Amino acid sequence: MLTTRKEQIQENAEVAEHIRGSYWITTFGCQMNKADSERMAGILESMGYIEASAELHADLVLFNTCTIRDNAEQKVYSYLGRQALRKHSHPHLKLIVAGCVAQQEGESLLRRVPELDLVMGPQHANRLETLLQQVDNGQQVIATEENHILEDLTTARRDSKICAWVNVIYGCNERCTYCVVPSVRGKEQSRSKEAIREEIEQLVSSGYKEITLLGQNIDAYGRDLPGRTIKGSFKNSLTDLLYFIHDVEGLERIRFATSHPRYFTERLIQACSDLSKVCEHFHIPVQSGNNEILNSMARGYSVERYKRIIDKIKKLMPESAITSDVIVGFPGETDSQFKNTLSLVKEIGFDQVNTAAYSPRPNTPAAKWTNQVSEDVKVKRLKLINQTVEETAKERNARYLNQALEILAEGINPKDSKQLMGRTRTNRLTFFDAIGPNNQIYKSGDLVKVQINKIRSFSLTGTPII
Repeated sequence: MLTTRKEQIQENAEVAEHIRGSYWITTFGCQMNKADSERMAGILESMGYIEASAELHADLVLFNTCTIRDNAEQKVYSYLGRQALRKHSHPHLKLIVAGCVAQQEGESLLRRVPELDLVMGPQHANRLETLLQQVDNGQQVIATEENHILEDLTTARRDSKICAWVNVIYGCNERCTYCVVPSVRGKEQSRSKEAIREEIEQLVSSGYKEITLLGQNIDAYGRDLPGRTIKGSFKNSLTDLLYFIHDVEGLERIRFATSHPRYFTERLIQACSDLSKVCEHFHIPVQSGNNEILNSMARGYSVERYKRIIDKIKKLMPESAITSDVIVGFPGETDSQFKNTLSLVKEIGFDQVNTAAYSPRPNTPAAKWTNQVSEDVKVKRLKLINQTVEETAKERNARYLNQALEILAEGINPKDSKQLMGRTRTNRLTFFDAIGPNNQIYKSGDLVKVQINKIRSFSLTGTPII
C-alpha cells in the first residue's frame, strides 16, 4: 500500500501534540534549492517540528528563494506579505527567508519585512538549527557571510523514497554576464568522492534506486580538490566520480545536472557510454544559437563546439535525450540572432528546453548595458520559441510509440489512483496501469517494462508487459 503525501501529513497531524511545532517550506527555483529544502526539512524534524497541513497553519514558515528571474523574486515578496500580516495576529510565528534572495538582499530584507526572524543564504542551510537557537533567544538573525558548507549525511527529509538528490559541488566560479548565481551561492566547493559514495550507499540501503548528482556547474566537480596532475588534468573529476560510485550494489540509475558545455569532455561522454547505470539523458544549457550572443554572455564556447558535444553523445548513445536551457531577448539580440536560436533548437531536436526571457539581475554586467531588448519583443520571441520547443518535443517523443521501455515507478499518478508514474532512462515522464499482466501489482521502486501507446509533448502513457 503506497502512502501519499496527503496521508503522511494527516499522520503527522495526529501526533502533533508530541511535537515542538509545525513547519511549512515553500521552495522556489532550481533542483539545488529543492535539495536544500529537503535538508532543512530534515533538520526541522530532528528538532521536533512536524510538517503542517497547510502554510497558514504552520508555526514556522520558511521560503527557500530564487533570484534567477525577477518574476520568481517578486513572487517571494507576495508570499512574504501574506505571512507578515499573519504574524501580527500570531506573534509566535517564526518567519524565515532562505536561499538566493536572502543572500542577495541581506539586511535590506529586514528593513522591507521587519517581521522576519531569520534571513539566511544558501551556504547556511546546514546551520539552520544553530541559527534557530539564536532566534529562540530573541535575536533577529542574518546569516549571509561566506561559509564553508559542512558535510551532513543524516538530516535530509526527502520528498521521494525512490529517487534522491545528492549534492556533489556547491557554488559556481563562472562569470556569465546575465547570471546572479555566483554572487549568491558563492565559490565552488566540491565534496569528497568518499563522502558522496557514503551518502549514496546509505540511500541505497534505505531503498533508493536512483540518484541525481547535483551541482550548479557539475562538470566543474573536483577542480577545487587536491589531485591536479603534472599535465594539469584532475584525479577528482566528475568522470572519475562516476566510475567511483558506479558499482554501489543496489543502485539502479545515475543522473547528473546541470552541465556546462565548456567542461563537457569527450572522456565524460565515453564514461557515460561505458557505465550502464548512467542514464541516457543530458541536460546541457546552450542559452543561445548565436556566437556573438554567446560571447556577450561570456559562456566560453561556440555553437560549433556545442554541436560537436551533441554529435559525440548521439554517436555513442543514439537513444539519448538532450535537454537544454535557452534565454531569449538578451541585450543586443537581433531578430536574425534569435532566428539562429530557433534554427538550432530545430536542428538538434531537443527533447525539452527550459526557456526564459532575459531578466536583468542585480550585480550582473548585462543588467547595466544600454542595448536592452523591449519587453514586447521578449514576449513575442518567448512565445515563438515555446511553440517550437513543444513541436520538437512531440516529434522526439514519437520515437517511443509502440516501444517497450524500462520505467522506474516513482509513485501514484495524482490524477488517477489506478496508475503509477515514473520515468524512462531518458527522463521522460510516463504513466501506466498499476496492475499488469496476470494481475501483477506494481509499486513504487519497481522497474517495469511498459509498452508506450500514447505520446504527448512532455509525457507518455503505456501498458505494462511481461
